[in-house]
Amino acid sequence: MRMDSKKTDVRDNAVVNEILNKIISGDYTTDNSNTDNNSESKNDSKNIQSEKSDQRIEEFGQVTLDKNKAHGKIYLMTIIGEIEGHDVLPASSKSTKYEHVLPRLAAIEDDEDIKGVLFIMNTVGGDVSAGLAVAEMIASMKTPTVSLVLGDSHSIGVPLAVSTDYSFIAPTATMIIHPVRMNGMIIGAPQTFDYFKLIQDRIVTFISSHADIEKEMLEKMMINTGILTKDLGTILVGEQAVLQGLINEVGGIRQALDKLNELMEKNNDIK
Repeated sequence: MRMDSKKTDVRDNAVVNEILNKIISGDYTTDNSNTDNNSESKNDSKNIQSEKSDQRIEEFGQVTLDKNKAHGKIYLMTIIGEIEGHDVLPASSKSTKYEHVLPRLAAIEDDEDIKGVLFIMNTVGGDVSAGLAVAEMIASMKTPTVSLVLGDSHSIGVPLAVSTDYSFIAPTATMIIHPVRMNGMIIGAPQTFDYFKLIQDRIVTFISSHADIEKEMLEKMMINTGILTKDLGTILVGEQAVLQGLINEVGGIRQALDKLNELMEKNNDIK
């Protein structure tokens, strides 16, 4: 028994001496494979999330702003180009597809982690039915919403801009209000003009109910002949849109985010 104990001690001492010599020489390394794997896994996860975010920006112009931990996540959605309706626009045209926007808005409203939505708008207008559908859905959301008009918000873009809880317009951005137009074959009958009037009433009623402007003033702007050389209507630039009661305030991205954070904070207090 004593001999075996001595042999064991000798072996143990030899192993310890070998490890010490390797440490001194710098040849000894510990097995950090698990730590490395965890680190690589976290990096891979971040890279995948970043790639998905970049893809969402490229395809839909949408991104989640989640760095502001004080108030919560903000979903940024762009409405750009032409509002595409039931007909597919040419591939060369920039467009916002309502069949993409509507389900996304529903998902946002159902997501408790998203506390607010910021809409960046630069649109020439488009399909009345699709534009009003998106505007109605935005207006019905419980999640706080703010719109920021950059560049243009023409035609059906006006109801979209005023559909949010609060709206901003850049100093050089424009809004155009004009009568309803229709492409394709038109039947020259009284019923056609009655239908035009019905569509126009839908637009005017929505705008007046979500902005500080009367229906009569909107209709007067629509048939103005003194501004557009080849069309009827009115162009409002920046501050003019605020003075007419369409938009709440002149501002940019900083003011829009500050206002949205304020609305989000109030919404959290109510809850």
